[in-house]
Amino acid sequence: MTLWTATDAAAATGGRTSGEWAASGVSIDTRTIAKGDLFVALADIRDGHDFVGMALDKGAAAALVTHRPEGVADDAPLLIVPNVLKALEDLGSAARARTGAKVIGITGSVGKTSTKEMLRTVLQAQGKIHAAEASYNNHWGVPLTLARMPQDTEFAIIEIGMNHAGEIAPLAKMAQLDAAMITTVAPAHLEAFGSVAEIAVEKAAITEGLNGPLIANRDIETWDVIRDVAAAAETQVTWFGAQADAFVLTDVRLADSATVIVAEFNGTPLLIKLSVAGRHFAMNALGAVAVCDAVGADIARAAMDMANWLPPAGRGTRETLRLDTQNSDDTVDLYDDAFNANPTSMRASLEVLAATQPRDNVGRIVKGRRIAVLGDMLELGSAEMQMHADMAADPSLPAVTVVHCVGPRMRSLYDVLPEGQRGQWVEIAGELAGKAHSLIDAGDVILVKGSKGSKVSLIVDALRKLGHPRDV
Repeated sequence: MTLWTATDAAAATGGRTSGEWAASGVSIDTRTIAKGDLFVALADIRDGHDFVGMALDKGAAAALVTHRPEGVADDAPLLIVPNVLKALEDLGSAARARTGAKVIGITGSVGKTSTKEMLRTVLQAQGKIHAAEASYNNHWGVPLTLARMPQDTEFAIIEIGMNHAGEIAPLAKMAQLDAAMITTVAPAHLEAFGSVAEIAVEKAAITEGLNGPLIANRDIETWDVIRDVAAAAETQVTWFGAQADAFVLTDVRLADSATVIVAEFNGTPLLIKLSVAGRHFAMNALGAVAVCDAVGADIARAAMDMANWLPPAGRGTRETLRLDTQNSDDTVDLYDDAFNANPTSMRASLEVLAATQPRDNVGRIVKGRRIAVLGDMLELGSAEMQMHADMAADPSLPAVTVVHCVGPRMRSLYDVLPEGQRGQWVEIAGELAGKAHSLIDAGDVILVKGSKGSKVSLIVDALRKLGHPRDV
């Protein structure tokens, strides 16, 4: 299927094209580029122009560039523009303008990617969908997602993130959203903001590119900040949560590997089941169903199909590691939540761990354990050490048998843990990864949680290498 012709791409960007070509996709990475893609030579750590020749050799239909790179043939298919990032934004805007899709924006301090994937899961049964890959939610990720959108898309799901003030509004304006959702507001990226209220203002700036309702979490402390920003933008807000008046959460029941959500929509009972444990997932699922209602989808079907969703890799996925292929009981349950962390998501993950059921009488230690490997939470600002130490008071922590801590910030938690609960503290994740075999025993449940920069994913990888993974 043709996504961009040379003529259409030149008209969208105001660029000058050489030759006639047609692209079936858009790529910024020669490692994953597919035959027929338009290669966008962005300048980041490396200048994408250095890889144009490689992209064309791999079958790229053309390259979006500011000049003909050295060594590239005179007759190579190129789209030449003054600024590559601006041209990518123009492609994104043009793709948005030519489609009749209902475009949904997802933002929030926690849960953007999980909620986006929930919506992908439930809406794909109700129309042709297009959604962002991975966490493509920044100044190049959003226009890239839009530029990849087929014209016949019916539902598009765009993830919009930020690290600093002023980032969300221009991305929302580019996407021209029909509905938007704020999952939650939490102390993430506090290094760039004076308070959580300022983060709420930035999240609510998504209304600047919103042509429909805002779906927002009523249970967060800064809900009134969102209300006021939305009112100033004359945006209708649909609230979800225990304190909401539209999508009301009445009960959440956590099991070892499931969550049952009992809710009401304008007084009508609504039951949602997830195939994974997590109160935070419950809130996101209810919000996602509210989004479905906002874009005209069938919410009863969406609620039913939510059981098909599983968390993306590194965001709470559960798997069983079989340590001995000859013994079916010789297993460990691993929760991989190593992609992101702040105090809110850390508490949610610990609650999930506390709800699990380790198995006794199958390992050397006899009694199965709940084990937490917790890495540094980054970008929390000047109070970061205290925020780490405060995790010791989390109500789920007493249910955890042993806590291993990774990173200089997590030393603050390690020092205040009860002595019997203290595992190991290491400066860097690699030190604990090298001891992975000593962390677990058959029957254990282990959670690995931390910010991506803490590199606790190395510990996840080391644990996986100890056995043969088997999905649960």
